[in-house]
Amino acid sequence: MIYTTRFRLISAFLGVCILVGGLSLLVGGQLLNKSVLNEATTRIRLDLNAAREIYNNVETRLRLALQIAGQEQGCLEAFSLRDVDYIHDRLGVLAREIELDFAGLVDAEGHTVVRLGKFQDNGGAKDTVAASLPTNPAALLCLQGRTTVCGTVILDRQLLTAENPELAERARIELVPTPMAAPRPETEETSGMTITCAVPLYKGNTLIGAIYGGVLLNRSTEIVDRVRETVFQEEIYKDRSIGTATIFFNDLRISTNVMTTAGRRAIGTRVSEEVRSKVLEEGERWTDRAFVVNDWYITAYEPIIDIFGNRVGILYVGVLEAKYVDIRRNTLLVFVLITAAGISIAIVLGYLLSQKVLKPVHQLIDVSRRVSTGDLSPEIGRISASEIGVLQKTFQEMLSSLRERDRSQRAESELKLLQSEKQASVGRLAAGVAHEINNPLTGVLTFTHMLLRREDINDEIRADLQTIADSTERVRRIVKGLLDFSRQTKIEAAPTDINVLIEQTLPLVANQALVKGVIFCFDPGKDIPPRTLDRNQVQSVILNIILNAIDATDKGGHINIYTRLVTTADHGKAIEVEISDTGCGIPTQNLDKLFDPFFTTKEVGRGTGLGLSVSLGIIERHGGTIRVRSTVGEGSVFTIAFPLEAP
Repeated sequence: MIYTTRFRLISAFLGVCILVGGLSLLVGGQLLNKSVLNEATTRIRLDLNAAREIYNNVETRLRLALQIAGQEQGCLEAFSLRDVDYIHDRLGVLAREIELDFAGLVDAEGHTVVRLGKFQDNGGAKDTVAASLPTNPAALLCLQGRTTVCGTVILDRQLLTAENPELAERARIELVPTPMAAPRPETEETSGMTITCAVPLYKGNTLIGAIYGGVLLNRSTEIVDRVRETVFQEEIYKDRSIGTATIFFNDLRISTNVMTTAGRRAIGTRVSEEVRSKVLEEGERWTDRAFVVNDWYITAYEPIIDIFGNRVGILYVGVLEAKYVDIRRNTLLVFVLITAAGISIAIVLGYLLSQKVLKPVHQLIDVSRRVSTGDLSPEIGRISASEIGVLQKTFQEMLSSLRERDRSQRAESELKLLQSEKQASVGRLAAGVAHEINNPLTGVLTFTHMLLRREDINDEIRADLQTIADSTERVRRIVKGLLDFSRQTKIEAAPTDINVLIEQTLPLVANQALVKGVIFCFDPGKDIPPRTLDRNQVQSVILNIILNAIDATDKGGHINIYTRLVTTADHGKAIEVEISDTGCGIPTQNLDKLFDPFFTTKEVGRGTGLGLSVSLGIIERHGGTIRVRSTVGEGSVFTIAFPLEAP
């Protein structure tokens, strides 16, 4: 079943859908995650800006209220007369109207004249002139600069107690151990972070003092809850507020609506060391996802700067990450469902398409079976208009090629059979003739040389005898060639390095090359393994081809010999010996007759026409081949190929 084309078609459709769907899920998931994170990060940055505006609005409210109070004529007259009761009552009204936690007046020398908080009773009269108590630093800075000062001010326990002992107790916060927070030796914080405003008081053009007031942020819920109401609009997600805000004094939460698992505000917990370092030490904004107390939030932090330019705290807003995680999860779920639907559709389409596609394929299978039985003219049927039609036409062309190849193979087989019979007949004839002629030739040649040794014959007779000797020697060579051609010499094979064999052969023809003025160049191939062969017979083949090349090459020509390890379609890995020359070349009409017995293009008396025939027989008995290519006027290339493994 799993090897059927139908199964493979369905699997292909399914694989494409899974691949495309998987890539879509992967890329889409990454893009979605990035988009959601960017959206959340952009939102939280804007929310932090809004939280900063709400924080600054408290400063603005204090500034406006104190500036109005400081310009009241009655307040100025009472201050000039040191009417402490009037001033105290007026500060009380102002504190109730703008929700001040502390307020007071100081004279031009920086001495506190009156405070809103508890004061000493001196002889039954309210005397709030407490010169021994410290003065609010915002009022001192106001007097020093003779201008309104408004911003964040840190008041230590002594200053808070001077303003109101209840504020000092409210400001005290025990530090809660927090994972990933920076080490801190103290166990509680007694100082308080305040938003304080101080306005100078003038009588005419004379500075007579300053009025100040402020709110304590420790354990205050006003700003953080207003941020939640205004910015996040009290949005609830899965029974949790989606947005939170926090004011940190240094790295300590002093005002927050982040809740603990017990349902209490997380006062006393601390920010991580990473955020503390980035915001408080480097003074930069920090925006990223973070685990805040008991849940993951997309958060933004920025430093709070006091009136002296010091980084004393952090303003934080965070939005619940769970909402964005669920959005991403739900969107991915939709992607998964779409992918699953695509897979289901692919299975159905694959099955239907396979039915349509495989019908002509099955017809071709039937036709193939008939061809395998020997029927090369089967009926394929109607040609399809689809790509299968191309296959059917190709199959028809293949059948035509098979029929043509069958005819060619038959003709070639007949030709080879005829050639074999011809060579066998020539071989038998050559063997018989050679044996019959060899003995008389030996006698003729022997007596001719004996006559040539005599000194009583004249030059004319000696020249005739030499002609007889030369002709007899030529006949003897022809007879030797006939004997070599006719007998199948047994191969005495042994492992042979073809490069070494060629290097040993070249000195045998060095003199002929030197006389002719031909230059040899041998380029041995690397990593050629030894091959089992008859070194004497193969050497004679190489020697014969090189001698032919020398004869065909004019003075100054080149004969190049290469060896290499190649991969062929017929024999697989094979060792090739290539012998090329720059000689006269071989005409095209002679290439097919080159290895025929007695065929030669040399002058009469210089060749028997049996050398290449004998060479071909030797190479074929080694399981190899000889190929020839030649261009008239440019030279010839003989390539001998031996399969790497002997047959």
